[in-house]
Amino acid sequence: MIGCVIAMDSEAELLLDAMEIEAIRTLYGKTVHRGKAFGHEVALVVSGVGKVNAAAGTCAAISEGADVVLNFGVAGGLDGSTEVGEVYLVEKVVQYDFDCSQLNGMKVGTLDGETENFFPLLTPKSSDLPRRALGTGDRFNDSPADHALLRELGCNLREMEAGAMAEVCRYAGLPFCAVKAVSDVYGSGSTTEQFRKNLKRALLNLKAHLPEILGALEE
Repeated sequence: MIGCVIAMDSEAELLLDAMEIEAIRTLYGKTVHRGKAFGHEVALVVSGVGKVNAAAGTCAAISEGADVVLNFGVAGGLDGSTEVGEVYLVEKVVQYDFDCSQLNGMKVGTLDGETENFFPLLTPKSSDLPRRALGTGDRFNDSPADHALLRELGCNLREMEAGAMAEVCRYAGLPFCAVKAVSDVYGSGSTTEQFRKNLKRALLNLKAHLPEILGALEE
């Protein structure tokens, strides 16, 4: 079964609209919709925004019996390799707001017990979506300092959930896949204004890819 952990209601509706819902319950304080979509068994969890919510939502999906976890939604672009409305498959993710480098000399984003700061993600071979690197942090802003750090780390995208989901899946021994549509690009004006203006467009483009994404996860 595919466990879909989605931050916002507007993102979750992309799949909920196509689901035959068989049951709804609450786990870890999160609403879990179980049913079928495009011929696949799915448990969809609306987690809420941010890393703690994302971790709780991922635990809910795993408790519901997910064999693989999928996160889809919008993200901000950081460089010229990303375009508003385009959909990208995340090949690796780092939590750029986790920093113990002063204590242990490790790279920013390296979690306790880990030797690398990026977690590699599941990238289905049958998917031809372009691949990008993602930075996750509990901040939505236009900070030049954050942007410089993200680019130094090698990130092309940024958002607020997938890094925490990847961490939970890593420790649970489950594959994790993330797909992101770009709602705003740094350096093209206020990210907040871009987000509000382009959200609907990004979501529509993402929705068109959902059947192939779910299918690729079960090949």
